[in-house]
Parts: sequence; structure tokens; C-alpha cells
Amino acid sequence: MRGVLQPLDLAIQIPYHFRCPISLELMRDPVTVSTGQTYDRNSIESWVNTGNTTCPVTRVNLTDFTFIPNHTLRRLIQEWCVANRAFGVQRIPTPKQPADPSLVRSLLNQISSHSTPAQIKLNSLRRLRSLTRDSDYNRSLIASHNVRHIVLPILFDYNGLDELKYESLALLVLFPLSESDCTSLASDSDKINYLTSLLSHSLFDVRVNSAALIEIVVSGTHLPEIRSQVSNVDGIYDGVVEILRNPISYPRALKVGIKALFALCLVKQTRHRAVAAGAPAVLVDRLADFEKCDAERALATVELLCRVPAGCAAFAGHALTVPMLVKIILKISDRATEYAAGALMALCSESERCQREAVAAGVLTQLLLLVQKNIEWRLVEYTFLIWIEMFLTSKEHHFE
Repeated sequence: MRGVLQPLDLAIQIPYHFRCPISLELMRDPVTVSTGQTYDRNSIESWVNTGNTTCPVTRVNLTDFTFIPNHTLRRLIQEWCVANRAFGVQRIPTPKQPADPSLVRSLLNQISSHSTPAQIKLNSLRRLRSLTRDSDYNRSLIASHNVRHIVLPILFDYNGLDELKYESLALLVLFPLSESDCTSLASDSDKINYLTSLLSHSLFDVRVNSAALIEIVVSGTHLPEIRSQVSNVDGIYDGVVEILRNPISYPRALKVGIKALFALCLVKQTRHRAVAAGAPAVLVDRLADFEKCDAERALATVELLCRVPAGCAAFAGHALTVPMLVKIILKISDRATEYAAGALMALCSESERCQREAVAAGVLTQLLLLVQKNIEWRLVEYTFLIWIEMFLTSKEHHFE
């Protein structure tokens, strides 16, 4: 349960009526539907958003999709949490109420109107961003009012106020863009150059948001020539790598940075630019700071850059690369192990020194463990290739 410190392991029995019938977890924001059944808001919203129109418990058609907060039940759950906090149960916070659709329409009208004063537009943008962050319901509600098409012109109004543009950017990256929107943006060199210039802005949040939008655009564009055009813009790799290198990078900045770098590195023709921008050293130095899914993405980027001669040489020249890759095997996930093994194969195929470093770091033990665990065939193929390569070429070593 989110916000609860493993209560079931401590033999704390959650009252049946405090559990959501869908997730079977402690309800954090109980709401009642038209049939009279109560669910956790996130669970019932997910149920409805996937196309279901019936009550999950009664299977009766929902007459409307208004979810009424069950304040009485929420207070009882909060009281139960407080009564059991000695066992590690944390009190659930009082949820914020969903945004009123009329308020969302009013804010969007203020933003889109040419007669609205700049300060009111700015306040409206900030209010919308706050509402978007409050809940998935708010995000869906705001997205349904075509917020993207209202905000995009403000962002790329080069004669507009900078504050309005930066706030528009911060709001825009909270929503997905359609493929047509991404293709349109990626095809406009002026807009991509503008976003690239923001990667070196004095405000770090502006840099991160710019990188986030670049990642959304590149990932959402499926035309190889347009992706290549974006990743070939001068300074784009430097700006993204600098976000990862910056010592003040917080978790979101690291997540955005590695997502953007990975998306750009998928374009084979421009990977040498990532190497020139210093990506190999930053990836090795920052790997321990990434969360699991971001660590997988970072390792995938390492493997991609190892396919470029300059990238392979840069990683081989970093003293921590090989020991780090060996250590990661079987430590994060099967996918991370696959990427680490692929990078090791590339490095050990090109450098005897890397082979010696891998052996010294205990790679053979790791490979034996991999085989014992019966990891999927591609992993085994990687490991045997590395093993055989090192065994045949590292004649000066003997193995215990």
C-alpha cells in the first residue's frame, strides 16, 4: 500500500470495508458511484477510463459517471490509521477535490483571449498546472479541452513575454502530444532551435522542461528523417548531457535527461554527437543515481553508444566503466543485465585491457550465475560471446 509501511507483515488486519473492491488496498480517496458502491477514486477512474460502463461489484450499468466523495468513510479510515500508527501505519492525507469543469473552461478562456492581461494569463497558467498535478482526473479533464492547442502558440510566440512562454512550457510537458503535433513541431527548425536554446537557460527548471518537450517530440515522431533532423541540431546533445551532469539535478531532472538522451541516441547517425558532448563519462558517473527504470534506460544508452567506435573508446577510457557493468549484472533487472552484457561484449571485443579489467572485476563468476539462472537465450548468447572472447585472448590469466 502506498503511504503504509507494510502493515500486513505486522499482522495488522485492514477492515474489509476500508479496502477498495477493485484493488483490495486501503482506500485513500473513497468515492461513491451511482449504484451506491464505494471505491478508491484512482481505481474506479481507471476502470471507467478503460471503457467499462458498469459497477464492478454489482455489474449494473452506471447511470452517470459522477463520483461523490465519501467523507465519512475517509474520516473513519484516517482515524483507523492514527490508531494503528504504532505499528507503522501512516495516516492518509485528505485528498484534494477534483477540478470543476467550469473553472477549467474559465482558465483556458482567460489564457486564450487576446484581451486578457499578461499577469492574469500567467496566474491562470499556474493554476492549471497546479490542478493538473493534483490528480489524473484533473489531467484528463484539462486535456479534454485541447489545452495543447491553446498553450503551444503562447510558447512559440517569440514576441511574447518570457514568463508566459516558460509557464506554458511547464504546463505543456504534463500532457502527451499527438503524432501529428510531434511531427509538426519536429519539422519546424525554428521551434526546435528555440527549444534547444532553452537547454542553456539560466533557470534550471526551464532547461529540464525544454528537454522534456524535446523527448516527447522525438519519441512521438516516427519518421526517421525528421528524428535525425532534430538530433542533428547543434547544441541539443550538449544541453541534454549538461542536465545530467549538473550537480543540482533532482530526480525529475535525471529522469527527463536520460529519457531525452536515449530518445536522441536512437538515431544512429548522430550518436557521435552524444559522445562529443561527454555522454559516456556522465552516464558512468551518474548511473548509481538513477531509479530502476531510468537505470535500464541509461544502460540501453550505454549499449547504443558502444556501437559507435568513438563511444566504445570513450567508455573504455573511463576507469569505472567495466567494473560498473560487471557489478550490474543480475543486480537491477534482466533487461538491465542484457544491456550491461551487450556493452561488455562490445568493449571486450575491442580492447584487451577491458578484457583484463572484466576478469579482475569477477565477470566469469557473474556469467556462471547467469547461466545457472537460465536467463533468456539472448542473454546467454551475450554472455558466452564475452566469455569465449576473453578466454581465448586473455592467455596471461588463469581462472580459479
